[in-house]
Amino acid sequence: MKILSVNAGSSSLKFTLFEMPEEKELISGVFERIGLKESFYTIKIDGEKNKKDAELPDHKKAFELLMKELKDNKIIDDYSEIKGIGHRIVQGGAYFDKSVLATPENVDIVSKLSSLAPLHNPAAVVGIKAAQAVVPDAVQTLVFDTAFHQTMPEVNYMYAVPYEWYTKYSVRRYGAHGTSHKYVSLKANEILGRKDTKLITCHIGNGASISAVKDGLCVNTSMGLTPNAGLMMGSRCGDIDASIVAYISECENLSAAEINTKLNKESGFLGISGVSSDARDIEDGIAKGDERCILAQNMYVKKIVDYISMYYVEMGGCDAIIFTAGLGENSVLLRKQVLEKLSCLGVKLDEERNNVRGKQTLITADNSKIPVYIIPTNEELMIATDTYNLTK
Repeated sequence: MKILSVNAGSSSLKFTLFEMPEEKELISGVFERIGLKESFYTIKIDGEKNKKDAELPDHKKAFELLMKELKDNKIIDDYSEIKGIGHRIVQGGAYFDKSVLATPENVDIVSKLSSLAPLHNPAAVVGIKAAQAVVPDAVQTLVFDTAFHQTMPEVNYMYAVPYEWYTKYSVRRYGAHGTSHKYVSLKANEILGRKDTKLITCHIGNGASISAVKDGLCVNTSMGLTPNAGLMMGSRCGDIDASIVAYISECENLSAAEINTKLNKESGFLGISGVSSDARDIEDGIAKGDERCILAQNMYVKKIVDYISMYYVEMGGCDAIIFTAGLGENSVLLRKQVLEKLSCLGVKLDEERNNVRGKQTLITADNSKIPVYIIPTNEELMIATDTYNLTK
């Protein structure tokens, strides 16, 4: 059965087509600059990428070109072969604790939650409608970044603010990257050969979050009402004293919206280093002795260690720590620095095992009290899996 995983952005459309349940990736790619000048798309088949310029006035046109590529590349003979299309949704609020069918009622809720994810939810709705128009017979599903975190207890998702903010405006912790945390925690349980586990999953990329997963269920996560909570990130500040907002508003005569932009797009690695939001540039700066790059890295490592330590105590131990996403899978230096600071918990890094990128593997010594694994994430496959199950 052919299942298409879709991630629609305001001006982009990422996709991967799978043969399920074999989990075989048939084709993937991304349409970029939709609705803008100089739009183009990239198709990847059998490891080979092919870039093409194309006029992409809207997401519907992108879907039409996607279907044409599937036919031209002999992936399908007819649109009817695609039985399901799963859409990544960033914010599902407290409404959804699992993936669901894209009924008009459910899509309407996604649209109403746009205030909590203004860059993502509206784009997702556009993508859903475009897919429905081009492939009307396929089962359309909604797969939420927030769903996996809905098992958190109230004591972890509530904020110590006026309770009416929660009842009136839904102010609470929702988390993000849930599809990734779910995927790698399932893989970790397969490795450990059991489900009654205490896992700490570290999705470390330009955006980053850490989750505590007990017996397969999320009990805590670092991101909050929005993704700008928890760890510092590429350009996000993460946890800060909330009074900074009012203080800088007076000092710089900035509006709340302007400060929000600075905290989301001009902070984190970029704000501290003054060099870049890209961790690779930070590591290059470290190699050159750039003190602000070194400071940014040290702050980042400390935050990761803080959350791992907190969740270790909260769950009363840990059966495995998992690194995933861009940095988690590929930064030998970052993993080394984090694990060295966790030595007090009995974590023992094996430097030879750690000298690897993008590969599922154990990176700690055999006598480490807590095993630490790299598990490459695959959110697209998780979306396809949920969609496949819903089509049945």
